[in-house]
Amino acid sequence: MSHAPLPGPRAGYRLMHVHAHPDDESSKGAASTARYVAEGVDVHVATCTGGERGSILNPKMDRPDILENITEIRRQEMERARDILGIRQDWLGFVDSGWPDGDPKPPLPEGCFALVPLEEAAAPLVRLIREFRPHVLTTYDERGGYPHPDHIKCHEVAVEAFHAAGDPERYPDLGEPWQPLKLYYHHSFNRPRMVALHEAMLAHDLESPWAERLKEWKPEPEWDARITTRVPCGEYFGVRDQALLAHATQIDPDGFWFAIPREIQEKVWPTEDFELVVSHVASQTPEDDLFAGIVDPS
Repeated sequence: MSHAPLPGPRAGYRLMHVHAHPDDESSKGAASTARYVAEGVDVHVATCTGGERGSILNPKMDRPDILENITEIRRQEMERARDILGIRQDWLGFVDSGWPDGDPKPPLPEGCFALVPLEEAAAPLVRLIREFRPHVLTTYDERGGYPHPDHIKCHEVAVEAFHAAGDPERYPDLGEPWQPLKLYYHHSFNRPRMVALHEAMLAHDLESPWAERLKEWKPEPEWDARITTRVPCGEYFGVRDQALLAHATQIDPDGFWFAIPREIQEKVWPTEDFELVVSHVASQTPEDDLFAGIVDPS
């Protein structure tokens, strides 16, 4: 299903997010997405896999009938999230690799996304970029945000497609070349943000869902310093939460996603954070806008 962009001051601007699984578009950058949609930006999500091997993370949905139909159910969840966010969305058509659990980790299943050769895996995204012609593209950092094999592959595919889409000698049969102007990595799950939210919960005499995680989370100041762009979007945290809840198999409404009151989140950390990796326009960092430096979209 396609969504026509809303009229607004950003009409004509186009943004593409590249994600590994359905639900990632709602857990990473969704409030920024909602803000840009409200401003008239045409936002497109490319979802690499169908999430077929995802675990059921909501105890209320952990039933045999759900597990047996997980592929179709996750597609339906994506449709609901897509409608809530007001975005376009396409499936790239690859098969979820699953989370390799064990020590040592078992081999990945044959035919899964993480094992597809890079040039083959990037091809459908190159085609989509050339069709949609985004000015800005976002994806995960080289660690995948977390080390799921599909997230790491998603990073590799998005970076490859970002550069290849504008090269007329690459993928010549996949449409007219189009070079996105800016490439960003998501960095909203950064330690300084979690520390700030954790401390705010304690200051309000509330139990923090990050207490144990932060004990194990080694500070990496150089990594956190990679953040260049903080997009103000606190007023859209409610839309983000509704999109998250649409992924009912993945999101426990009584879990950690919603343990910190939205009022605290909006006051303490009202931005979503990104790293500007490549820019073909003049844009000084730090930024507060993914479209900074893009003055004449076409």
